[in-house]
Parts: sequence; C-alpha cells; structure tokens
Amino acid sequence: MKFMKMLIAGFSLACSAGTLIWCSAFTSPARAGEILEAPMLAPLVANGELPPVSERLPVPPAVAALIPKEQVPGVHGGEIETLMGRQKDIRLMTVYGYARLVGYDADLNLVSDIVEKIEVDDQRVFTFKLRKNHRWSDGRPFTAEDFSFYWEDVVNNEEISPFGPPKVLRVDGEVPRVEFIDAQTIRYSWSKPNPYFLPAIAGARPLYIYRPAHYLKQFHAAYASREELAGRIEEASARNWVSLFNRKDEQYRFDNIDLPVLQPWMNTTRRPAERFVFTRNPYYHRVDSAGRQLPYLDRVIVNISDSNLVPAKTGFGETDLQARHIRFDHYTFLKQGEKDKGYQLRLWTTASGSKVALYPNLTAEDSVWRGLMRDVRFRRALSIAINRNAINQVLYFGLAKPGADTVLPESPLYNSNYRDAWTQHDPKMANAFLDKIGLTERDSSGTRLLPDGRPMQIIIDTSGESTEETDMLELIKTDWSKIGIELFTKPSQREVFRNRVFAGQAIMSVWSGLDNALPTADTAPTEFAPTEQIQLQWSKWGEHFESSAKSGQIPDLPAAKELLTLYKDWRFAKTKEARAQVWHEILKIRADQVFSIGTINGVPQPVVVAEGLRNVPSKGIYSWSPSAYFGIYKMDTFWLSDDRRAAQK
Repeated sequence: MKFMKMLIAGFSLACSAGTLIWCSAFTSPARAGEILEAPMLAPLVANGELPPVSERLPVPPAVAALIPKEQVPGVHGGEIETLMGRQKDIRLMTVYGYARLVGYDADLNLVSDIVEKIEVDDQRVFTFKLRKNHRWSDGRPFTAEDFSFYWEDVVNNEEISPFGPPKVLRVDGEVPRVEFIDAQTIRYSWSKPNPYFLPAIAGARPLYIYRPAHYLKQFHAAYASREELAGRIEEASARNWVSLFNRKDEQYRFDNIDLPVLQPWMNTTRRPAERFVFTRNPYYHRVDSAGRQLPYLDRVIVNISDSNLVPAKTGFGETDLQARHIRFDHYTFLKQGEKDKGYQLRLWTTASGSKVALYPNLTAEDSVWRGLMRDVRFRRALSIAINRNAINQVLYFGLAKPGADTVLPESPLYNSNYRDAWTQHDPKMANAFLDKIGLTERDSSGTRLLPDGRPMQIIIDTSGESTEETDMLELIKTDWSKIGIELFTKPSQREVFRNRVFAGQAIMSVWSGLDNALPTADTAPTEFAPTEQIQLQWSKWGEHFESSAKSGQIPDLPAAKELLTLYKDWRFAKTKEARAQVWHEILKIRADQVFSIGTINGVPQPVVVAEGLRNVPSKGIYSWSPSAYFGIYKMDTFWLSDDRRAAQK
C-alpha cells in the first residue's frame, strides 16, 4: 500500500511540474492497492530469481491510458501468434511494442512514455527526466549513463560513427550541447529550434539517443582490454572491434537476444529460426489503471512464412493478429473464413496520401521528357485523364475515396480543395492541355508524338511487388490511350528500381503516396518539399538538399524552390498557428502543381483478430508513420479472454 501511494504521489507531481506538457497518454491508477504480479513471473519471485514487482517497477511507472469506451483493463497470461515474411521482420516487434522516450498517443499527440517528463524551451532546449529505479530487461539501472555512453562513446566515436551525429541532431550543421545533469536528468540544447528532434524519437524506427552501456562496454575498445576484445572478435568471427560492436548494438533489429531492452517483450530466439518467441520483460515500465504490470500477454510468437502464403494461412486461422502481408484484395477470401476459423475481420484506415501514386520524374536524364514533366499543364493533363471513380468501383468496391496525393480528412490540415484539385475525370480538358503544349502531331495509331518525333510512350518503372499497382495501371493505361498517350511498365527489383529513378533513367515511377498523410501543424513537412533522394518525383533535388549540396542538382523550378523556402519558414515559426499557416501554403502549392499524381486513398486495411483477443480497436490507423502499425494502440494492453487462456494451458 505504501508503494502505491508513493507511486500515485510521484505521478501527480510529474504531471504538474513546471513546463511539462505531455502527460495525456497516461492516467493515475483508478484505486490504491498492491501492484499485481504476473502469474508467469510469480515462481521466479518466489525462488529469488527476480525481485518482487514493487521493486522492479520505476517510480512512478507509466500508467497506460486505454481508449475510452472500447479498451478495458485486462488480465495477465497467455500468448498470441503472428506471421511475418522474413526473419529480419522480427524488428517489427520494436515497432509494435512502441516503447519510446516520447511517443504518439491514439490522438497523435506527443506524450511522455519511458521518460517521466520532458521540458521544452522554444524547441531549442529539451530536458528529459527519467523515472527513478527504471531498469533494463536484465535488471540493470537505466540512467543518464546510458545517454552519456551513446553521446560520448558511440555517436562521437570516429571509428563507430565516422560521419558523427545523425542529421536530425544537427541544426544548420550545429550539433547539440548535451548535459548529463544527474542520474535522471539529460538536456539537449541548440542555439536554433530543432522541431525534428522529438518526432524522430517517437518514430516507428526511433532515433535511439541511449544505449545499454553496462552491456555494450564489453565490446568497446575504450572499456574492454585488448586481450578480452580480441577473444570476443575471434569468437564472433568479426572483422574488428567496430564490426563486433555494431553487430551487438542494434536495438531496432531485435536479433541480439543478449542485448537488454526497454520494450514490453524480449526476443529469446537466436537467428536463424522459423519461430521466434518474445517473452514478457519483467522490468517493463508501464502498468494498467488497476496496478497490473504490463504487458498482459506472457508471450508473442512470430512465425516466419513465405509472404505469399500469409493470406491463405490467415484465412485458415493460423494467426491471432495479422495485418502484415494481407491487402484489401484478400478481403473476400478472409471474410469467408471469419466464422468457421474463429477470427474477426476488421477494416482500419491507411494513412497513405494515395494507395498508388504516379511520380513524373522532374530530374530525368532525357531532356525532352524532363521538359514535359516540368510543365504543370502536362502533369495536370495526366491527372484529369484518370477515371478515379472507375478505379474505386472496380478495385475497391467503392469503399475508398478518389483524390489527390495529399493529407487525409483525419488531419487537422485537411481541406477538400487539396484533395479535389485536378482529380476530376475530364479527358476533353486533358486533350486541350496537351494541344496547348504543342503536342498536336500523332502517328497512324493516334498516339501523340513528342517534339523530337518519338511516339509518346510513357514507361512507368515499378518494383513489381503489388498486384494492386498492376491492376490500377491497366485501368490508367486505358484512360491515357484516350488522350493519345501509351503506357508501358518496366518492373525490376526494388533496389534496381530505386537506382534507376535516382540516376534519372526512369521518366515516371509508381509507388504508394505520402507516407504520413495525417500531419499536424507540428509535423515536419519533410515529405512535401524536395528534401530527400528517396522522393521519386525529384530525387536529384532531394539528394542535393540531403547531401548539403555535395551531390545532386540544385532545384531550378520556381514552385520547388518555394517549397524549400516554406520548409525552412516552418522550422523557425514561433507559434503553432504560424506553422499551420506555412503548412497550408505548402499544401496549396502541392495541390496546384501536381508533383505526384494521386489516385485513391482511404483504402481499408484488413486486420484479422482472433476470437478472444481483447482491446484491439475495432477501428484504427494502420500505417508506418505516425501510428507504428499497432504501436500507438499499446499492444502491451492487448489481452486474452478466460477461455482462450484456459485452452492454452
């Protein structure tokens, strides 16, 4: 009882202290009482292998808030199984578990999680306050030393990190001043705002600014003796100590079972394997409102299977929680097995700006095609020639929404004008645009001719990974033939596909639309301006920005340059209102200029949930960013009904 009162007092203080702004993801326990031990761990406590749960929890623990009226407090026990296509996909357990210093809640607000609180001053100074007595999964303390080790011995070690701190930790080339104030307090500060810092920490693949120092020092040349290190290098068949360290260090991959973690479950299976067992972390920092230490589930089993077989195995009831490797075109098959195989089929919202988008390459090598792709009339003509309503009916039973590649209605930045811009089906106007450009000559088959006399045949590069893309491109091919343009596809492996785009060899490519179409005013508009090489419509401009002008090409299109100016304006905007205003200017330009050609968004994502698995929301956002798939819905709060648990004993 004394411990719970101390827990509540500590948490209340954290929520009221100073400039703390993120406590909304967690609530105070509903009642005072003993912290409840997971039955799975009780024998280990009884024989002295583990301390009691009251001594394993941090003070105060994070108290997970459930989604009102849907999720309810659960009970400990049981296991679930899920399917993944490759052994390296076990890294998704880091995504699903979603333990972060700060993370997004179900309403996409940034909130404290692993840290007790965080104070932010003008987006320049970030002070993290750790929870007292927080421990890694092996029981060793999680303190400022783990942050210090990362900063001084990893990211600023020239052998491990030859390029120094990552880009998100640099503001106009300036690295942060990092202070380790005491065992629980760390401060990062810059002279200018760094609004990218916390979203990077909260990401599906997060920026880790800490390491389990007590474990990794044995592989580091600054701490291990030369003889000890040589033995470990030989045992691991590593090239040198840096190679060994990097192999042991990767938290995201989740494939070093000896590496301590802060996630709800720990991997206990070494690679190679076809079945990976993740078991509960006895030192996990979250509890529910009734005082039960999370996670509820004892184990999560990840079975590896050919990704092409996952839909069939899911339909035959061989998984308890599945969304990966199943698509909307599997809906009918999965629906048929719903009753007999003991699962529920739910439809979540995807956060992509467009299920499939076309990317005219504005930095293509071919000068004739490059000139056309940079002509906004040409991009508009291609867009309005597409019959999006037909695509929706044929491929998605009318359940999706035709529109541009832009933000979704769930975003506070949404405006229907952005979605509707240049998406009406108007072949007559499209033909008129092409005529005004001067593309009036045609061959005997009716195909328009390029200015140099070549037939207007758009070859679209594709990774060839999606039948949805193939089916949609067939429909678009018919639409474009009506305006005198032929469409062909060039499939290749993903790496080859990207390299062709990066080199300017592709004149157009196809991929999904905006990765995060649910931004708020505080979300960095990185995807909306030429800032990254991976942006398929202007990869060389993005490379120029990403490399700090060391490679790539300087943007020379006025609208693209304006987007970069606005991107910088957003970073220095003082208020949320000012950032929102910048966002809307960016969205207006993107809508008008059609830099990517969207088709359909809001395509439902099937989510299969076994009968008896509780607290999986009936509706949710399924995306890498910002929701981390199941992450923001706190998979550690998913639990099994009494009969399901009893059947597993």
